[in-house]
Amino acid sequence: MTLVTKFSKETYLYWYELMQLIRQFELMAEEKYKMEGKIRGFFHAYVGQEAIAAGCMTATRPNDLFITAYRDHGLAIAKGVSVNSCMAELYGKATGCAKGKGGSMHFFSKECNFYGGHGIVGAQIGTGAGLAFAEKYRGSDRVTLTYFGDGAARQGMLHETFNLAMLWKLPVIFICENNHYAMGTSVERTSNITDIYKLADAYEMPADVIDGMSAEAVHDGVARAVRRAREGDGPTLLEIKTYRYKGHSISDPQKYRSKDEVDDYKSKDPIQQIMQTIQTNQLATDDQIREINERVDKMVAESVRFAEESPWPDDSEVLKDIYVDPHYPFIVD
Repeated sequence: MTLVTKFSKETYLYWYELMQLIRQFELMAEEKYKMEGKIRGFFHAYVGQEAIAAGCMTATRPNDLFITAYRDHGLAIAKGVSVNSCMAELYGKATGCAKGKGGSMHFFSKECNFYGGHGIVGAQIGTGAGLAFAEKYRGSDRVTLTYFGDGAARQGMLHETFNLAMLWKLPVIFICENNHYAMGTSVERTSNITDIYKLADAYEMPADVIDGMSAEAVHDGVARAVRRAREGDGPTLLEIKTYRYKGHSISDPQKYRSKDEVDDYKSKDPIQQIMQTIQTNQLATDDQIREINERVDKMVAESVRFAEESPWPDDSEVLKDIYVDPHYPFIVD
């Protein structure tokens, strides 16, 4: 007997395809980095955390703003930055989403309302509040989702930003993607406060803790926070508990955790959970799932071809996009 699902068939299929696209993009990029040396520099994979990107997308509008740290590939793809331009950016090509100048840690697309990709730990927390301040100043109802890791929760920037965000009731949602390790250091070894959502208490900010391995739970938690922000009630802190299957970066030997721990989280894989719901409720046939997988594989393969055939940035670009033109009119209509 077909069960009744909380969300529509279209939502589950959207989640499945988006998470598969992020997962397969990351795995392909890792191969091009480790096996072929086509990608260099830093590389932080989002594998295992895909449900956060998926749930946030269905709980927000396309014109809402996202800003995150350096584990940014998944959220950029979710916001609509093309996998072609993402792969090209990893290759350092001129057709990349940051013109080949940012690399893995600095994806960016103003057109998709994706504002980074930031390499300085915690810096995006203040910048995200600034984006939200700008939207409130303009009188829009756009909401800014500001992502950071559990390690960044120890930065002073967080506390200064929380104070002003609550004081000015900014339309910002602070999302801590708690994957349990700041590089290789567990939360328990860095703070007396291991429940990160409790940091909001000092500022009387609403907060919640969410299962980050479930797209449904992420959607529900983010939707509540978005509703508050749009209604003018200010920020929310969401601690979304997730897990990364890969190391902190591509060179991380991961000696700080056991194989059993990783396998335990993989048994809760967010993509497999969505697949189980689809199959149990007969939301798609095997052929339809196969078509989705083939479409994803084709997109990822095309992104590699696009990146490899794209030109390198011209030498004339080296000093562009670094300094602000002093004659630029800063007054916004």
